[in-house]
Amino acid sequence: MKPFFLSLLAISLSAAEPLSPLAPYTGPSVKGVDTATLTGKVMAGYQGWFNCEGDGADLGWTHWAKNRKKPLAPENVSVDLLPDVSEFAPEELFATGFQLANGKPLSVFSSYRREIVLRHFRWMREYGLDGVFVQRFANGLKNPATRHHKDIVLANCREGANREGRAYAVMYDLSGLPAGGTAQVMDDWRMLRAQMKMGDDAAYLRHHGKPLVAVWGIGFNDDRKYTLAECRTLIESLKADGCSIMLGIPTGWHELHRDAAPDPALHDVLKLADVLSPWTPGRYRNPKEATRHGEKLWKPDIAWCSEHSLDYLPVVFPGFSWHNLKQDSPIGSIPRLKGEFLWSQFVAAKTAGAQMIYVAMFDEVDEGTAIFKCTNDIPVGTTQFLDYEGLPSDHYLWLTGQGSALLRGELPLQSAMPTRK
Repeated sequence: MKPFFLSLLAISLSAAEPLSPLAPYTGPSVKGVDTATLTGKVMAGYQGWFNCEGDGADLGWTHWAKNRKKPLAPENVSVDLLPDVSEFAPEELFATGFQLANGKPLSVFSSYRREIVLRHFRWMREYGLDGVFVQRFANGLKNPATRHHKDIVLANCREGANREGRAYAVMYDLSGLPAGGTAQVMDDWRMLRAQMKMGDDAAYLRHHGKPLVAVWGIGFNDDRKYTLAECRTLIESLKADGCSIMLGIPTGWHELHRDAAPDPALHDVLKLADVLSPWTPGRYRNPKEATRHGEKLWKPDIAWCSEHSLDYLPVVFPGFSWHNLKQDSPIGSIPRLKGEFLWSQFVAAKTAGAQMIYVAMFDEVDEGTAIFKCTNDIPVGTTQFLDYEGLPSDHYLWLTGQGSALLRGELPLQSAMPTRK
């Protein structure tokens, strides 16, 4: 028989070991936002796809660097914004080959680490963001290493949402799938339901009484290999499994033009959903264009959805930049204007009659759309990075919270951006 103190030690160590990410959630849950409906919510997209060499995932510098197998350094960087890591403990960070003005190396985080994700959800609570759609890129589900990373991030998002009283839901991005690839999405969802009991915990977002699952990438005209018929089958399967469905679709879906496939069958497929969410990053570039977009597209879109008993989730974004990712694009190609651009979209969406809003994205520094805390302390050297124009690192979290209040009628509708006290 083991000595008593050794038995206690074994129990302690066992309790400290992380549970399998594919286990049901049994941790604490705080009641916060109403997770029974998407209506009245401002939700962001959560990529959760950043890795660092040495983080335990064995994926290198994924999404920080162009070549994840080489160090993150000048000539091998794929992001335009850099996170503010001043609240992070040293053991949470990973040093890069960039140097700051004070002589210290630039350090970044890994989404693979639980404490990072939990901190992000704490920020959501502190600034009034209702929750996130956790991105689950379908084209990485077959690779065991990337699949494991996705499972870890999803499990940590579930814990963060429950601990902080936020909402979360799974969003499948179909981009990059081959013909026939949509079948693996349904297989994955069935696995999540069976093993993680996904959709059953208190923080999982429901809509019309059912767990909400988002599927992004239906109806675009960019020569995707999977077909509209495959998408229809996927939607029908998810509905048969007891889910509400949100679809990420092209801006030009209504008139079947611009970025939409000119296929009349698209409307029949969209009518199967519960919520439609047209993608807008890059579709307008300044407040005037955003206002016009709301009048010319969002307003008639909402009328069509109302006629067909569908909800409408417009997408807003703070700015855009993918200079280091693409090189042929200038830095800050869609300027943030210190928040004026994002605020103009909140106003346009509210004016058009929106009852819910999607912010792209919480943590997307690759394309310069992040709203989480980013730094003004840019590394020295010739590599170009954006900053927050001297504003506090939490400016866009605060502004998104103001957008949430505007949506719910807690702030008056006004074109001028609120003044921060």
